[in-house]
Amino acid sequence: MNNTELNFCTPEPADGPALYELVKRCPPLDTNSVYCNLLQCSDFAQTSIAVKSADGHLLGFISGYVPPARLKTLFIWQVAVAPECRGQQLAKRMLHALVRRVSANKGIAYLETTITPGNQASEALFKGFFNELSAPVETSILFSKEQHFSGQHEDEVLYRAGPFIVQQCGAMQSNTTQIH
Repeated sequence: MNNTELNFCTPEPADGPALYELVKRCPPLDTNSVYCNLLQCSDFAQTSIAVKSADGHLLGFISGYVPPARLKTLFIWQVAVAPECRGQQLAKRMLHALVRRVSANKGIAYLETTITPGNQASEALFKGFFNELSAPVETSILFSKEQHFSGQHEDEVLYRAGPFIVQQCGAMQSNTTQIH
């Protein structure tokens, strides 16, 4: 994807079906129901981010939420980038934009996500991002293959980074950027 204008925005309920289609194009992500995606784009919109092309096509999405028991934490649920946009740092740019927005609105100081062992792309993305935040990171198994998944799914390793302080001034240039 070259010289395409991208809009980093808060998702809207109408983005739910497009999110479902995007996730289907992004193995190994788990597809959820369209209804779940509608909830991600409505009830969890303030803690999620969508990236759309100039013509409104959904090219990237990060879903997240603030766990009720950890109000200073943003939990990243899924990161999806359209295949034609990969290799251009879009996921990291979405993470930066989302963390800046949620930190400004909710005062988060911690970021959590789970990654299955061997998912090298997610490990590289989050380790690089945590390094840029200068945030200490702890890992532990959140959901185990045997105990929680009856051996049918790999462990989900929790990565918890923080505390960190997000620089708000000058860090976000614009909601619209060019991708080359």
